[in-house]
Amino acid sequence: MRGSRAHGRDTTATRRTRVHVVSDVHGNTEALARAGDGADALVCLGDLVLFLDYADHARGIFPDLFGAANADRLVELRTARRFEEARALGRELWAGRDRDAAILGAVRKQYAEMFAAMPTPTYATYGNVDVPALWPEYAGSGTTVLDGERVEIGGRVFGFVGGGLRTPMNTPYEISDEEYAAKVEALGPVDVLCSHIPPEVPELTYDTVARRFEDTVARRFERGSRALLDAIHRTRPRYALFGHVHQPLVRRMRIGATECVNVGHFAATGRPWVLEW
Repeated sequence: MRGSRAHGRDTTATRRTRVHVVSDVHGNTEALARAGDGADALVCLGDLVLFLDYADHARGIFPDLFGAANADRLVELRTARRFEEARALGRELWAGRDRDAAILGAVRKQYAEMFAAMPTPTYATYGNVDVPALWPEYAGSGTTVLDGERVEIGGRVFGFVGGGLRTPMNTPYEISDEEYAAKVEALGPVDVLCSHIPPEVPELTYDTVARRFEDTVARRFERGSRALLDAIHRTRPRYALFGHVHQPLVRRMRIGATECVNVGHFAATGRPWVLEW
C-alpha cells in the first residue's frame, strides 16, 4: 500500500486514488500478499476458499482429503452435469468421516493464511464458496468486511453485496433471490457497485470453458443477479465490479452509464484489476 490513509482518504489533495480489485482468490495466498502493492486500498470480492481446482485437480481441500484420482472423477462427473453420480461419489468417500469438522478445519487453515496476507486497508465481501461465520475470527483490524453495506474510499462510495444465488452446486454461501435483492436495495445509490456474482446479463454469465450458461429453468449454473441489473438501471453507478465467472464470454460491457467489469480469476492470473481516479 502507498501513502498514509484513513479509509482510503488521501492526505495529499493533488494525488490520485488507486484501488486494486480481486475476486476468486481460491487459495492463491502468495499473489494475494502482493495484490495491494502500489495501491491505496485493496477490494476483495470473495471466494477465498479452494475446495477443488478444476485446472489442477491435485490442489484444494477435496484432493488433500481424498487424493487426485477421486478429484479427477468428481470433476468428470460435474462437468458432464451428472450431479446425482457426483453426490453418490461424495457420500461414498465421506462415509465414516465427520464431513463438517474436516471441511471447517481445512477452511480455517486457508483463512488463517489468506487473511494474514491481506494488506491494510482491505475491503472485502463474501463469495459463494466462503463461510461468513468464520470471517470475524480471521479478519484483522486492517480488513473491513462488508455485505449489504457501503464505505467511502478516496471520495467515492463503494457498495458491497456478498454471496451467490442458489444453484444445484449448493456451495456454502448461496442465498435466496429475495434475500440477495434486499441487500442490494439496502445500498442505495453508490459510485461503485461491488459484488461477487455478475448482474443477470447472458454475456457476463456465460463461461466459455465450462460451457455453463444461465437459463430460465430451475437448474441454473453461473447465475447472475436480476436485482443487481435492476440497481444498475435505477441508480446508474459509475462501475459495477464482480467476479465468479472464471472465463466469461465478455469481461467488460457498458449498461447505460455503468461500466460493468469482471475483474478476473485472480487464482489463475495473480493480477488485480486497477481502478484509478
